[in-house]
Amino acid sequence: MDGPAHGVLTGMVTMGRTMVPAGEGRAVRVGAGRRVRVVDVEGGQVGDLFAFAADDPREHLSAAHTRSATSRLFPQVGESFVTDRRRPILTLAGDTSPGSHDMLIAACDPARYEGLGAPGHASCAGNLESALAGMGLSAAVVPQPVNVFMRIPVEASGRLRWLSAESRPGDAITFEAVMDCVVVLSACPQDLAGINGDGPTPMAMDVL
Repeated sequence: MDGPAHGVLTGMVTMGRTMVPAGEGRAVRVGAGRRVRVVDVEGGQVGDLFAFAADDPREHLSAAHTRSATSRLFPQVGESFVTDRRRPILTLAGDTSPGSHDMLIAACDPARYEGLGAPGHASCAGNLESALAGMGLSAAVVPQPVNVFMRIPVEASGRLRWLSAESRPGDAITFEAVMDCVVVLSACPQDLAGINGDGPTPMAMDVL
């Protein structure tokens, strides 16, 4: 995305359910201490999740810094995701899915689809940009997302495998905000690599 991150999250936090149509992205405001539940409505859908600090959106959830903090590929329930400034931003509060999630694979973007022979394809990077713009925000870079329900096992050789999501209809992963933040979810539009089974389907975010 072009330009520096700008804007400050203001106004009331989002409450209730926000539907995320298949292949699109949405953003919600989450106040410190509140929870946001990400729901795979129909099952088998990957979601790219991003989080930005409300008082300075240049600070964002960082997968790399989180792995350093937890010494895990993905936090366990009760552990935190941290920002690029090493501050906790979300805590993993619950998970009713089989538990396959990823923090290694970058968000799909226009260049990815051009390489797959599908120029102009919708992407999670584009969805992030649009969702932030709807709140008057932007970001200088697309952070590494938290890829909920994404199944990327690491083989003993170090090779990664790309498998279809195994989440079931209604499966959910719940995060608690440690600071006031904006959370963006992209119902990943990837329909060429098989990660979303037969194709993208809707997701939902419930701010509790």
